[in-house]
Amino acid sequence: MKCNKNLRNIIGTAMFLTFSYFAGQGIAYAQDAVSPGTLLPAGSSASANWGLSFQEEGKAPTGNANASYLKDFDAYYVEETDEKKIYLTFDCGFENGNTPAILDALKKHNAPAAFFIVGNYMETSPELVKRMAAEGHTVGNHTYHHPDMSKIGDKEAFSKELSDLEALYEQTVGRPMARYYRPPQGIYSESNLKMAQELGYKTFFWSLAYVDWYQDQQPSHEEAFSKLIPRIHPGAIVLLHNTSKTNGEILDELLTKWEELGYSFHPLSELTGEQIPDLPLRPGKTPESDT
Repeated sequence: MKCNKNLRNIIGTAMFLTFSYFAGQGIAYAQDAVSPGTLLPAGSSASANWGLSFQEEGKAPTGNANASYLKDFDAYYVEETDEKKIYLTFDCGFENGNTPAILDALKKHNAPAAFFIVGNYMETSPELVKRMAAEGHTVGNHTYHHPDMSKIGDKEAFSKELSDLEALYEQTVGRPMARYYRPPQGIYSESNLKMAQELGYKTFFWSLAYVDWYQDQQPSHEEAFSKLIPRIHPGAIVLLHNTSKTNGEILDELLTKWEELGYSFHPLSELTGEQIPDLPLRPGKTPESDT
């Protein structure tokens, strides 16, 4: 079941607000975001949109919060390492027919990924979510309704956006959902980071992404490679959107190109140093029976 055109437009607009891309300056950040490298004041209730500044090809970009600051809240945007490791993540707002090809490419390369889903995706595409789990991928929480979570100051309301999706996932897949959270639109506040941490969640931003979500303005293969190849870096958390036709078409070749550069693919649990429920199933098991 595919989501209707109006919902696609709403989700597309939300994704657009995530960040605007300034290729000439090498900067990618959200509209009205604080400048990359600027931290929110300690204890502040102010919100910021996740943003990056790329200074040198092959090197990790600067975020508008640094890795050590985020780690205090069990939050991550990159791994500080010299090893050529990539953490693949996909944000899933709705199904657009490209996820099977993405899963096929990941399986071919034995590449684990994290899929951050919303309630609409869980409701309309349960078989694909089951396949993600069955093939050993992490399914993370992108909230049920994809709101601006920084505007939710009440912990109970904040928790409900996550727990409602958790409950539907467990009911559908037959196992607990990984407590991995990606803020909708990349908008966050220090109080949100604390609330997620207190609820047992790890928060994930990203250190590499490109404009891949406009359904009627999909980048060409060449445009995608021109952004994703030179800017890959050790410890990258890569954000792609499963709605992208281009991503479905190029992923096999993209993973090959990264492998040729010496990179390997790793699960987010390796970055956090923990084991999570969505590990590869034992042979012959299904998500429903492996409970």
